[in-house]
Amino acid sequence: MDPVLADDLSRLPDLLQSARDFAAEEVTGIAERPVARPGGRPGPVPLPSAGIGAEGALARFAERWAPGFSGSAGPRYLGFVTGGATPAAVTGDWLTSVYDQNVSGGGDSFATALERETLGWLRELFGLGGEYGGAFVTGATVSNTVGLAVAREWLGERLGVDVSREGAAALGPVDVLSGSPHSSVTKALSVLGIGRDRLRTVPLLPGGREAVDVDALAAALESLGGRPAIVVANAGTVNTVDFDDLRAVAALKERYDFWLHVDAAFGGFAALSPAYAHLVDGLDAADSVCVDLHKWLNVPYDAAVQFTRRQDLQVRVHHNASPYLGLPSGEPDFLHLTPENSRRLRALPAWFSLMAYGRDGHREIVERNVALARTLGERLSETAESVLVAPVRLNVVCFTLAERPTRERVHAMADAIAAGGETFVTPTVLHGTHALRAAFSNWRTEGADVERVVDAVLAGAARAEP
Repeated sequence: MDPVLADDLSRLPDLLQSARDFAAEEVTGIAERPVARPGGRPGPVPLPSAGIGAEGALARFAERWAPGFSGSAGPRYLGFVTGGATPAAVTGDWLTSVYDQNVSGGGDSFATALERETLGWLRELFGLGGEYGGAFVTGATVSNTVGLAVAREWLGERLGVDVSREGAAALGPVDVLSGSPHSSVTKALSVLGIGRDRLRTVPLLPGGREAVDVDALAAALESLGGRPAIVVANAGTVNTVDFDDLRAVAALKERYDFWLHVDAAFGGFAALSPAYAHLVDGLDAADSVCVDLHKWLNVPYDAAVQFTRRQDLQVRVHHNASPYLGLPSGEPDFLHLTPENSRRLRALPAWFSLMAYGRDGHREIVERNVALARTLGERLSETAESVLVAPVRLNVVCFTLAERPTRERVHAMADAIAAGGETFVTPTVLHGTHALRAAFSNWRTEGADVERVVDAVLAGAARAEP
């Protein structure tokens, strides 16, 4: 054994304690570290020939790289839709690395059973029945890709084509309909060989909504002349957290032949709160569902889940036909359900957080985040520098400059906010208006953070280019 490696092995408990002490110090200061760290990156160094050991590597990391890591796990990182990591989730994530399980099959470890238990808890949390099979994946993009891959196989079933063997080209043109699809949907269509251009956007409800007009969707389905299609419904859009009427969309299946995939990446967590659960009414009528966990469940990156009623088709798409892996039978191993054969135990951080805080604890996070988003919306509306471009429906505040919200000025404002280090928001375009998004999904965020965000936004507006 390499002598440096052997020395690390002999001192492993001490090394883990050093890592624990360093991590504890970093976590303790997360609320006050700069939220964003744009620019000033160190240059690369040559690969060392002789290693310096884990303790030396930790010291080198602490010196060169740690100061430039963002405070994205902290309470005022409002970019994209980014959760943090609850204490229990961090515990589970550390143990994920300690045990280093490959959750592809269940013959040699309890890990597969733990993932199935966690999936069962999540099904219950989102109001899905036991007919839904599921699996952990890396994020919403892969979750959407898996769901749409199963939808593609369903289309083949309807048209008499075995897509998994003959290829997507055997289907001919595929019709995919959606009102406000996330960009990951078009990426998935590209990966699956369906094609980005096959996505047909359907008119939205009036009044600045991002929810699909169900009558317009019905008309679009009618125009297909009975050809089966895929409908992607949204449970929480990224700009305004708008929700399609899932129950009304699902009711169209009585007249038209389509697969209903629901992208509930973060909006699905509305199910936790009695005040907002009505927004996801009808989720249990979907054929496949995407939910991201490193958003509002606040587990570490990367973790998401996918669910589908047709696990038989999911196996047909993803099964790995190899003698040493075994063929899928009964309850299929996870390697037959997702693109990955090698699978990290992503379920463990979620299991820890759900066990530690339960439904009630995670509901409190959701409801607090929504209340804080509404407070920020009210505070920004009271200023002369900014205006809301949409009502605050759930946990995202979409706002822009009160005067001349050009792309250049809005992006300059975003850059100025990031450079200030107090908070981080991301630019977007809503119905032709350049705007910024502040997404609340972190378990640490409190009322005092909102006031600091307001001050940072006003300072950024003042520094925006004229």
